[in-house]
Amino acid sequence: QVQLVESGGGLVQPGGSLKLSCAASGSIFSIGGMGWYRQAPGKQRDLVASITSVGSPNYADSVKGRFTISRDNAKNTVYLQMNSLKPEDTAVYYCNAVIKTRSSGPLSLAWGQGTQVSVSS
Repeated sequence: QVQLVESGGGLVQPGGSLKLSCAASGSIFSIGGMGWYRQAPGKQRDLVASITSVGSPNYADSVKGRFTISRDNAKNTVYLQMNSLKPEDTAVYYCNAVIKTRSSGPLSLAWGQGTQVSVSS
């Protein structure tokens, strides 16, 4: 079984910064792409940023130039550095990862439990 555990959320003032972490653990053979999504109350879950296994990032237009996604493959961890935060960034942030639990096994998509990010003065 695989678990993704997020950390680093909290309350921050507009213009502030937060860094989210998401660590994968359990029976892992390999991890492919990893990503961050967010869901505000009453809205759908949207992609914030993703990163391939070799480190190529992709960002939603709304966070380009403010957020940076990175990963540490040795630690099975993906990060999201969030700068210049705005009230509209307030949401529950979820990480996900494409995982193989054995060399001949299928790919599966794992999700974390979410971490709250609130931007308010």
